Amino acid sequence: MSSRLDVRKTYKLYIGGKFPRSESGRSYVVTDTKGEFLANASRASRKDARDAVVAARGAFSGWSGATAYNRGQVLYRVAEVMEGRAEQFATEVAAGEGLRLTQARGVVAAAIDRWVWYAGWTDKLSQVVGGTNPVAGPYFDFSIPEPTGVVAILAPQDSSLLGLVSVLAPTLAGGNVVVAVSSKRRPLPAITLAEAFATSDVPGGVVNLLTGGAAEIGPWLAEHADVNAIDLTGTVGGSDEAEGADAELARDLEAKAAGTLKRVRRPSVGSPDWAAEPGLSRMTAFLETKTVWHPIGV
Repeated sequence: MSSRLDVRKTYKLYIGGKFPRSESGRSYVVTDTKGEFLANASRASRKDARDAVVAARGAFSGWSGATAYNRGQVLYRVAEVMEGRAEQFATEVAAGEGLRLTQARGVVAAAIDRWVWYAGWTDKLSQVVGGTNPVAGPYFDFSIPEPTGVVAILAPQDSSLLGLVSVLAPTLAGGNVVVAVSSKRRPLPAITLAEAFATSDVPGGVVNLLTGGAAEIGPWLAEHADVNAIDLTGTVGGSDEAEGADAELARDLEAKAAGTLKRVRRPSVGSPDWAAEPGLSRMTAFLETKTVWHPIGV
C-alpha cells in the first residue's frame, strides 16, 4: 500500500460570517514548539482589517438590540459546539503551547467553563451595574449599561485559546461586536473557534477573527474611525518581540487611538490579568452608562 501525501491546510480569515482568503494573498507557516509544520495561516492586511470593521458595524445593531437572554443563549450554544470539538482544541493547544495532551485538555475545559460563565452574565449585567438613582423631583432616573460598539481586540500571544476566550467572551456578553487578532504563532485554536461561531447561532459579523501580526494589523485598527474601543492585551506579556508584544507597541497604539477618542484597555505589565478569575471588570471595560429620565405619572 503506497503512502499518502500530506494534505497541508491553508486556513482562511473569518469575516462577516464567512471564510475569505486574505485580499493580499499572503500566508505564513505555523509550526509547533519543535518547529514541525502544522498548517499555513492567512496573513491579514489593512484591507482585511477594514472589511472586518465594516462587517462588525453592520452586525452591531442586531447584536446589541437583541435581548440579553437571547445573547446568553447564543453564547451558550458556542460553548456546546466547543465541547463537541474539545479534543481538536486540545490537540491544537498542545502543539502550539508545548503542553502534554492531558494538560491541554485541562486548558480547553477551563476555556469552555469561562465561556459559559460569561454567557450566564448577559441578562444580569443591567441589574448589577445599572440602577435607579434618587432625584429631587417627580421623575424616575435610571442608569442603564450599553455596549460601546465595535471593539478591536489584540488577543494574548502566549495563550492561544484560554487567553482568547478570556478577552472575547466578556466583550460579546456586554453586547459589543468584535474584530480580534489572534496569537500569531499559535492561531489554530482561534481558527477552530471561528468554525464554532460559523456553525452556531452567532450572527455573521458579530465576531471577526484575523490571523497575522499584532504589530502589523494593530495600527490600522487603532486609527480606524469606526472602531470605538481597543483592547491591547496582546501587546503586553508576550514572548516574541517580532510579534510586537512589547510596551513600545502599546504606547504607539494608544497614541493612534487617541486621534479618534477610542476607549483603550491596556493591561499592566507582569502577570497577565486575563489569567485571573473572570470578573465584572472585563465586561464593564467596554460598557457605557446611559442615564434615562422619565416623569412619574399622576
